[in-house]
Amino acid sequence: MILAFSGHRFLIEDALRREVQKHGLNHRDVTRLSVEEISVEAVLPHLQSSLFGASGVILDFEGIKNPKDVIEVCGKSDAVVAIIDPAAPATRIKSYEKLGQHFALPSPTKTGDIAGWVMARSKIHKLQLDKEAALWLAEVFQSDLASIESELYKLTLIADGKVDVDLVRKTVNLTPPGDSFQMLGAATAGNTREALAQLDRLMASGEDPFKLLGAVVWQYSLVAKCVALRQENPGIHENDAAQRLGTKPFPTKKALEVARKLNENRIRLHLERILEADFAMKRGVDAVSTLERLMVQLSLH
Repeated sequence: MILAFSGHRFLIEDALRREVQKHGLNHRDVTRLSVEEISVEAVLPHLQSSLFGASGVILDFEGIKNPKDVIEVCGKSDAVVAIIDPAAPATRIKSYEKLGQHFALPSPTKTGDIAGWVMARSKIHKLQLDKEAALWLAEVFQSDLASIESELYKLTLIADGKVDVDLVRKTVNLTPPGDSFQMLGAATAGNTREALAQLDRLMASGEDPFKLLGAVVWQYSLVAKCVALRQENPGIHENDAAQRLGTKPFPTKKALEVARKLNENRIRLHLERILEADFAMKRGVDAVSTLERLMVQLSLH
């Protein structure tokens, strides 16, 4: 019996433990063969029936070239064969589905999706994690789910009751990368210090100033459209706004948060300041200084 897993490595290992256990095996007791060790000859002994219960083997296919013969042999056996194949091609997935079960476990890539995964994971750990804390963890670790899991485990040891973002920051003790939407949100709220701090983080992470300004132009154009939508309907929901604008819900939600602090006059003034910054950078004025000046200007108006 083949149980094949593709996608994010951490999600694969987590699902593999559960599925193997369902078939009466403890993953720690099951032999695991690496890609260098896998061959028909090496796998066959692990497919033999056992007098002491279910038999099985874990095969790590990551980086393997042509395991067709191994798959065919495993598919004919009653033993539990768990195959780790993170980047399985479509042809192999079809074989897995024909000979057993295939579990697709893609990595969440968007910050909002990762935060949702963190919330679900915290419930498994019986942690009362609030949404802001989950989002912060998603921003810091991105798709490094194993590190997030480690931090959640630490929190189970020290937390008593609700886990807020302040406790998570103290426990993790890392600085999240800069966020251009948070930078704009801070600037439009008049929080110059936070806007400049976000800019510093973005620069420290290697963000290109010209690409960052391009992102700001796009984001602010979306903010301007959200300001117009809110004039029609002040309580418009992010999903409705995204449908109206033909954009995705997550950036639309961020843009709506910024738009709540603005009106038509302020958005026009801010767009003028952004265009001035664009012209200045194209004329050769220091890019980072121009962005810093822009954040100050947006904060003051």
